Order: sequence, then C-alpha cells, then structure tokens
Amino acid sequence: MRQTMYILSSGTLERQQNTLVFKDGDGKKRYMPVETIADIQIFGELSFNKRFLEFLTQNEITMHFFNHYGYYVGSFYPREYYNSGCLILKQSEHYLDSQKRMDLARRFVSGAINNMKKVLEYYARRGVEDLSSALDKLDQYVAAVELQSSPEALMAIEGNARETYYSAFDAIIDNEDFAFAKRTRRPPQNRLNALISFGNSLLYVTVLSEIYRTHLDPRIGFLHATNFRRFSLNLDVAEIFKPIFVDRLIFSLINKNQLKARDFSSGVEGVYLSEAGRQKYIEEWEKRLRTTIDHPTLRRKVSYRRLIRLDLYKIEKHLLEDRPYEPYTSRW
Repeated sequence: MRQTMYILSSGTLERQQNTLVFKDGDGKKRYMPVETIADIQIFGELSFNKRFLEFLTQNEITMHFFNHYGYYVGSFYPREYYNSGCLILKQSEHYLDSQKRMDLARRFVSGAINNMKKVLEYYARRGVEDLSSALDKLDQYVAAVELQSSPEALMAIEGNARETYYSAFDAIIDNEDFAFAKRTRRPPQNRLNALISFGNSLLYVTVLSEIYRTHLDPRIGFLHATNFRRFSLNLDVAEIFKPIFVDRLIFSLINKNQLKARDFSSGVEGVYLSEAGRQKYIEEWEKRLRTTIDHPTLRRKVSYRRLIRLDLYKIEKHLLEDRPYEPYTSRW
C-alpha cells in the first residue's frame, strides 16, 4: 500500500531514476521508491524543478504544502487520470439541482453529528461524567437537519453542533495544559485549538489525495459552496471523519502524555506545534490511518485511510443514482 511522505525540514527534493530523494540542509539524504508514495506533504522550505513535477504527474502523486505554522496553503494536483465525463456531469447536476444538493448536504451534516455522538458515547461508557447534556443537544441537532432548507442553514446547524461537542472536551481531557475554553482558528489561541487546526489540515489533504484516485471532481462540493478559489468536496467529506480521526487521536495523544506543553510554540500567529510536536503528531496520525478495523458490510478488515475511499465510492454510486449515500458511522 502506498504511503504519505512527510517533509518537516527544509532542503531539496529530486528524482534519481525511480526514487525520490530528499536532502536536508545538513546534506543528509532520505530515499523513497516512487511506487511506495501516495502523496507528499511539505512543511519546510523546499527546492525542486519542473521535471520533478512532471515525474510526480507520471506517477499520480499529489503534493500538499503547509506554511511555517502548519496551515494548509495549497496543492500540486497532477493531471487527472480517472475523471469520468459522465460522473462530472452527474456531480454538476446534483450541485445545480437544489433538492439533490440539499439531500447530499444533509447526509454530510448528519454523518458528522452522528460521529460526534459516537465519540462522546465512547467516553461516557468509560466513566467520563457530564456528557449527557451535550449528547441530548446533539440529538436535537440531528433532528433539526431535516428541517433546513439551504446549505447555509445546514452549516449553521453543523457549527452549533460542533460547539456543543467541543464543550465536552475539557471533561474528556481533564488537563490544565490543554484547557479548551472555546474554538479559535486563525490564529489558534491555545494548545488544544492548535492541535485541532493541525489535525483538520492533515485530514483535508488526506481526503483530497483519496479523491484524486476516484472519478470525483474535488472542486464540486455540496455542503461547502463551489467557487473559484478552492476545493470543496474534500471539506464536505472531512466533516464526517473529523471526530473519529482527528479528535480521537488528540484525546489519545494528550491522555497518554505523548504530547506535552513543551511541544508547542507561540508567536504573532498564535499557538502552534513545534517541529518536534508535529513529528510526534504525524507519526501517530500515520499509525491511525494504517490501523485496520472489521468493516461491517465488506466482512473484511480495512484501514482507516481506506474508509475514506469507500465513502467516496458510495458518493459516486449516489450520484449515479445506484444507491443512496450513507456516511460512515463509527461502531465502537
């Protein structure tokens, strides 16, 4: 199975026959055969040339860029090999038809809230108190999804649900070094917000890389509006997986003392993970994506990363009116 290549420090990236070679500022080299790479995620300052990009295109490798603070800034999205004219027309049709668009948008929001509930229920069974009120409110938001008449109203419901969900984080973590208070984004105002922002960025590009290997067009979303500036389908799909991929990992890293206050820095851009902190997070993130579970319908083990691809295939079937899309819901 192909892997993600992470580059945290600055240097040069080049091709040597069928191998990618990263050389850091000290001259140390890291070699990776091209057939083992799914995508590249770059956090340092990097030098490469046009021929290198041509090599990535030939091997269907996406490359994603993050700035000094770990914020996603853009992607090299190679020539698309799997695009289907029929499916792009169907995707556009579902976006332009308000009823069809709302049907899919509701499914994304319901899937996201149901996975928030699964996370809180998991910790409630393990003795964390004071989660019942948040769970009751999330039930109300799930019921409210069907009553909304626009994507904007659905996003407001999802935002309110997530605020309720975030209000339970302090009870789950119970660590004053990672007190939550409230959600702050750009810039994050504390360590927990920095972790959420970093994890969400990794998930966005992971979903984008998986979309690249399907017939879907990442520029046409349904909950998030399609515009001239960005991909949007990956944002839709990421909403479903944030609670079970990003948030569960954060709770594990903190509660097992794998991340500590010293793994963070602060500056004019708020609080952010240091390079050492990012290294720790990414190592556990990759372990999580490779973790396998028993799939309830396929009757075999699949990795967490594969769960994303399977949901994308279900969206394809929905667009082709083969089977209504049912978002993945955790079964802890």
